[in-house]
Amino acid sequence: MKAAIVGGGVIGGGWAARFLLNGWDVAVFDPDRQAPRKLAAVLENARMSLPLLSDLPLPPEGRLTHAATLAEAVAGAEYIQESVSERLELKHRVFAEIQRTAPGTPIGSSTSGYRPSQLQEGAANPAAIFVAHPFNPVYLLPLVEVVPGPASDPALIERVKETLRGLGMFPLHLRREIDAHVADRFLEAVWREALWLVKDGIATTEEIDEAIRMGFGLRWAQMGLFETYRIAGGEAGMAHFMAQFGPCLTLPWTRLTDVPAFDDALVALIAGQSDAQSGHHSIRALERIRDANLVGFLRVLKARDWGAGRVLNAHDAGRSDDGAVPVTLHPDWAEADGTLGEAGWLAAASAVAPQDGQRSTDTHVRQLATVRPGEALTATVRLSGDATARHLLVTFRRDGAPVASVERRLAPRATAPQGER
Repeated sequence: MKAAIVGGGVIGGGWAARFLLNGWDVAVFDPDRQAPRKLAAVLENARMSLPLLSDLPLPPEGRLTHAATLAEAVAGAEYIQESVSERLELKHRVFAEIQRTAPGTPIGSSTSGYRPSQLQEGAANPAAIFVAHPFNPVYLLPLVEVVPGPASDPALIERVKETLRGLGMFPLHLRREIDAHVADRFLEAVWREALWLVKDGIATTEEIDEAIRMGFGLRWAQMGLFETYRIAGGEAGMAHFMAQFGPCLTLPWTRLTDVPAFDDALVALIAGQSDAQSGHHSIRALERIRDANLVGFLRVLKARDWGAGRVLNAHDAGRSDDGAVPVTLHPDWAEADGTLGEAGWLAAASAVAPQDGQRSTDTHVRQLATVRPGEALTATVRLSGDATARHLLVTFRRDGAPVASVERRLAPRATAPQGER
């Protein structure tokens, strides 16, 4: 399977990582000469974090190519994701060029604001164009807003949703199109109010972030808005909450319909406070901190089969089948007498379940039978634990009977900080 990624920035790079680490071949087109370097940094983060969300090993990583032309990138692709700059005329030019080579291939746009009907204007095949709006980091967060337009093909949209589920994502199919879709409209409202609070001297950027992450942000991460407020209504539920707090909607608590003047003074104020808050970390360091925190949150939700954790469990279940994969034992793994010893089983376990940026802190090999290369074996892999400590168990079987097992305790591999100040 091949995916084409058009635009290799933060979002496009996240899409590329999501596809690659789920076994797709990926062709990226981006005229920016720095695109390969930027994408390599995104992939480094993804390889360290995405495998930690699964209780099964990810499939072998797909092949990445940087295409010299857009036509080369999309040729033969089964799915195309556009992540170029938010300029409608640019997107129209990109769609036109794509459809000269791949007229029927699904084209998802990462646009955070444009409606699909706007994207489809003037297209040779508007039915193939739709919105597939993800959230950063794309390789970890499951949500993707799938928004069809008036000319969209319903059958194509259903196939796209299955493709996205196969990547471990949660396609939220919007009932009808609207500017900025759903989630970004919430973010815009919160962002606008936050700008006023800083501009008016009520709170700093750090204090606003603390208000979110120490309070309602933790609730939203696992129950969202309405379920959280349902609990707030007590035993009487949502109706009681609405009756109690509904009148507040008429009070001038917020300034959501007002926009602060976006001038140099506001930019300097926000940027200065943000530098004081987080400037001692490089962007790469902040990305690693963010990813490690997200993995921890998502693993907790996964253990409880709740929210985004349920999506991760469904992804594992869809890939696991009976959990057994055929194993070919390499002759070089055998001891002098032609049988597998401890070193051979360790090599076999590494081939079946690569450690994906993890290091072994403890290893135990059990040999239950004599085995030689060439025999037909199967292996099952089980992973448990969280982002800080994982337990890996690989069991080898011959005709259904265990012949060996390898247990490993894994921890994140230490990486040198980049650009720390």
